[in-house]
Amino acid sequence: MSTFNFHGEVSGPSNFGDGGRIEIHHHGASPTEALSLATELVRQLRNEGHSALAAQAETVRGELVEAEEEQRPADHGRIRQALQTISLGLTASSGGLALVQELGHLIGH
Repeated sequence: MSTFNFHGEVSGPSNFGDGGRIEIHHHGASPTEALSLATELVRQLRNEGHSALAAQAETVRGELVEAEEEQRPADHGRIRQALQTISLGLTASSGGLALVQELGHLIGH
């Protein structure tokens, strides 16, 4: 029995061991799906009274909209920075945190 516990993300079926979790991430999901999640994140943060964090979520949403309009890839660095700021400001019980994590998975971060 192993006492090593790895709690990080693993891409692909190569996480073997006690309590191992296999996750296969599909990075590069449709822009529509990412935009929908970003819009939901803005709404959730506003409902929870996190106006400063909602502004960061608007940054994510805005970058996704601009990238789609300009037919270019979204600036992952800009999105990643905004998502990190949001996640630092949220508690573990926040519904917004789950959306931040899911959006991060969609864009591959």
